[in-house]
Amino acid sequence: MLRSRSPWALAALLVGAVVAVQALLVPLFAAPAAHLAPRDLPVAVAGPPPAVAELTARLAAARPGGFAVTALPDATAADRALRDREVYAAFVVGPDGVALHTAPAASPTVAALLTEAAGQLSAGRPVPVTAVVPADPDDPRGAGFAAGFLPLALTGMLAGVLLTLLVAGRRARLAGLLGYAVLAGAVGVAVLHGWLGLLGGAPWREAGAIGLFSLAAAGIVAGLGTLLGRAGLGLGALLVFLVGNPLSAVAAAPELLPQPWGTVGQFLPVGAGGTLLRSAAFFDGAGAARPLAVLAGYALVGLVLVLVGRRAVERVDAPSAPPARTEVTV
Repeated sequence: MLRSRSPWALAALLVGAVVAVQALLVPLFAAPAAHLAPRDLPVAVAGPPPAVAELTARLAAARPGGFAVTALPDATAADRALRDREVYAAFVVGPDGVALHTAPAASPTVAALLTEAAGQLSAGRPVPVTAVVPADPDDPRGAGFAAGFLPLALTGMLAGVLLTLLVAGRRARLAGLLGYAVLAGAVGVAVLHGWLGLLGGAPWREAGAIGLFSLAAAGIVAGLGTLLGRAGLGLGALLVFLVGNPLSAVAAAPELLPQPWGTVGQFLPVGAGGTLLRSAAFFDGAGAARPLAVLAGYALVGLVLVLVGRRAVERVDAPSAPPARTEVTV
């Protein structure tokens, strides 16, 4: 149909389509980053009950709807909540005033934002800040982690596309997906942990997180592509990268994005993968249950679609048996 159009009409159609896609993608990528702010951000307030109630009220007044506050008895309980990834920071009320305990490994952006907020609450007086779960010393601002995770998403999407377009056999395609996941996990941890020093956890746990994310990303792209053809590949790219990446909050935190997009992003492969890798690298696996389930679901659905889609192709494409000849003897 496109070939039947004149070159002028085809050029105009293609340019218009690309500009329309650009008009959609620019706000999709830029708007979440331009509107970062706390939205029900989990924090703790620890100390005597009257002081906790007073500081909680001040937090609510300073930013209505910005914080989801958990009251805790003391600094020990607050630090435990930080290590378990239950909160991003804790305001600890003691005899000398308010101190801030943070977990920059969960989000350096949030740690910086709350450090600024603590200074405002203390009327400009210095607030002691303790990094209970620090970021990697080679990547204190988390920029390397976020930048290093993007190629994992791109290569996962690319692996799914190539395996769908170039590998015809069902078993070979499945073997390619599983082999890619294993190799991507091993090479990813060798580069991010061993070479660049951006991860600080157990390498086997980090490799498992990268491998599962790679299988989920490549698997869902290959599964949709196998089932729906090129339209499925486009849908897979949309889930994994075009929508999944800007909503992932890998460089910030999902609670800083406009809602419900921050929550939606955690149910897409890139958002879940970034959260899982942070848990594996800095929190000994704490907080990994939901992203683990999300990625396992994408991986399982993708592998099943590869099986089902391939069988459907075989049934449709299988040559029908020639009709039997009937000989009539006279």
